[in-house]
Amino acid sequence: MKKIAVLGLGKVGALAARLLHDSGFEVHAYDQHAPREDLPFSVRSADLKAYDGLLQMFQGADAVLSCLPYQLNVGVATAAHETGIHYFDLTEDVPTTKAIIEMSETAKGLMAPQCGLAPGFVGIVGAKQIGDFDDCRSCRMRVGALPQNPTGLMGYAFNWSPDGVVNEYLNDCEVIEDGVRKWVSPMEWLETVYIDGMKLEAFTTSGGLGTMCETYLGKVANIDYKTMRYPGHAELMNFFFHELLMRERRQEAGEILVHAKPPTDNDVVYVHVASEGTIDGRPRREEFVRAYKPIEIGGQVRTAIAWTTSASVVAVIEMVRDGALPATGFLKQEDIPLDAFLKTRTGSLYAA
Repeated sequence: MKKIAVLGLGKVGALAARLLHDSGFEVHAYDQHAPREDLPFSVRSADLKAYDGLLQMFQGADAVLSCLPYQLNVGVATAAHETGIHYFDLTEDVPTTKAIIEMSETAKGLMAPQCGLAPGFVGIVGAKQIGDFDDCRSCRMRVGALPQNPTGLMGYAFNWSPDGVVNEYLNDCEVIEDGVRKWVSPMEWLETVYIDGMKLEAFTTSGGLGTMCETYLGKVANIDYKTMRYPGHAELMNFFFHELLMRERRQEAGEILVHAKPPTDNDVVYVHVASEGTIDGRPRREEFVRAYKPIEIGGQVRTAIAWTTSASVVAVIEMVRDGALPATGFLKQEDIPLDAFLKTRTGSLYAA
């Protein structure tokens, strides 16, 4: 795998493309609009909704990375499947992933959605912890992408796609509870989490587990994923979506929220993964707790959410290129070994 097409050049897409270039890939990037920064590879304007155009872009490519809104990924994956190239994306959308799983059954290349932060890196960490136990009774995964210096009652800034955030807040969430695989409501199961003395709240959101419930059903009694926010956020968002009925107007809801809480460059990504079980018959708890902040890459300071998301998918692509992961079928994030991930050129950013 040498030549890769990158679709979408927002903060995450542009950085992922640069990291791929720095890792030795021949990058050809496409977006509807020219990026603001100068990039050291081919960049072209294109209609990324046109299926015939996608087929033409993929001719001669070995892989495609979609950094587009989740609504467009099924079309991109279908074009990748038809041309026989590897497919990677960052989606948290469950129906999109199910469609790609079906495609993978007849794919000539690898189909690897959900390669971002959550789902993605957090599942790799969770799988490592589960594998360390002789018997694992629970794995709790928490991620929060937040402003370092919040203002207002909501304490938030929309550094991620508003469509993706609204999707996560409103779609049902898959969990394993007491050995039963089930769906639960979003923005529920509220709990308090502390990281480095910082008080946070965590609540259920959709899509963060990827395929882990299917993989660990019958093996781990309790698995769940929650989003972390500053205290009081969940109550306000429940009021906004349910009492004001903005759940019925998703696009408008996203526009209102971004207008009220625009992105900030001074962000932090909290990751908290904790598992419990037994080793050699003795109870044990394992924790992976980090607070990732902006870092400089390519002469620019990159937001925490941009580099953690970009680095995750690029590290996976490096592993596929180097033969450390399969080259066909469907890739589950929980099948990616954490130690090997952290040893890649880009994955090592997580270990710093």
